[in-house]
Amino acid sequence: MKEKGISKGRVSFFRGAFLGLAWVLAACIVVQTLIAGMALFRDGSMWRSHVMFVHIFEIVPLLMLIAAFAGSMAARYKWSSLALLLLVFAQYITANVPTAGALHPVLAISMFWLAVETARAVGRGLRRGKETGA
Repeated sequence: MKEKGISKGRVSFFRGAFLGLAWVLAACIVVQTLIAGMALFRDGSMWRSHVMFVHIFEIVPLLMLIAAFAGSMAARYKWSSLALLLLVFAQYITANVPTAGALHPVLAISMFWLAVETARAVGRGLRRGKETGA
């Protein structure tokens, strides 16, 4: 009986961690966009900060994916995490391939939207006690 309680506690922990990570990712994207705006409109030396800051949060979607599996979450949250991870990779491509550069801010908007929508859906599910499970 105790085993089941530990397992349920583990699942709850990872679901909560997933929710927190989704909001952290959304906040980091806002900060990253702010840094890019400062570099573009105020101080060009901020591009270095923009390039460096991504290394702080690029792993968040991977941690979300791990938490989604560890928390026995629904497939849609696993797919959202994978999509966010792929969008991070796509950001590296668009930042380094000149002809793809115009997509860079569009992908950032997409990442922000997906992170927020995922966090909101998980939050609703956790409050209701359903919809987050597999």
